[in-house]
Amino acid sequence: MSKADARCFIEALALDRPNPETELRYTTPFSLLVAVVLSAQTTDAAVNKVTPGLFAEAPTPAAMMALGAAGIGRHIRTIGLWQGKARNVAALSEMLVRLHGGEVPADRAALEALPGVGRKTANVVLNVVFGESTMAVDTHIFRIGNRTGLAPGATPRAVEDQLLARIPATLLRHAHHWLILHGRYVCKARRPECWRCPAAKWCRYQDKTPAPAAP
Repeated sequence: MSKADARCFIEALALDRPNPETELRYTTPFSLLVAVVLSAQTTDAAVNKVTPGLFAEAPTPAAMMALGAAGIGRHIRTIGLWQGKARNVAALSEMLVRLHGGEVPADRAALEALPGVGRKTANVVLNVVFGESTMAVDTHIFRIGNRTGLAPGATPRAVEDQLLARIPATLLRHAHHWLILHGRYVCKARRPECWRCPAAKWCRYQDKTPAPAAP
């Protein structure tokens, strides 16, 4: 896909969803950070079911640190990898209190130094909380980048770098949400719903799926 077509592709998604937002429920930078950590290999819907009780009991890093891994675990047992995530959330809360005055840092290196926080999680926090034009490449965006020809790459970082280079700066702030939501609801993993894709005109996917037959 050419750079001009990449712009048209993103603009079509923007018109389809003019006000994209994360589907994770949060009220503070800390609650978003925790929610994103919990969402690894788990759906946002599953995370949203467990976080209200967790945040009611531990709304701040200090309270979460006091709750500890065992207490956190009581709230999140229904999500994947919950034991490791409970330990990470307790440890990152302790580091926020000890190193950052209980605040979520606006610095990539400081974020990625927190337990359970990788590049993708840092990108989400920097984008949503601090308004940076980052690209958080999850499985949906990785799939779209390669399937459509928008940003082919063998690794998430390669796809991220391609997207940052090809998407115009004026569109980049919300682009990762447009792509994530598109991958979640239209350009699905098993059977993309190409017949209702607003960007199909520019997509390079060869096996576009037709609309289902009317009953």
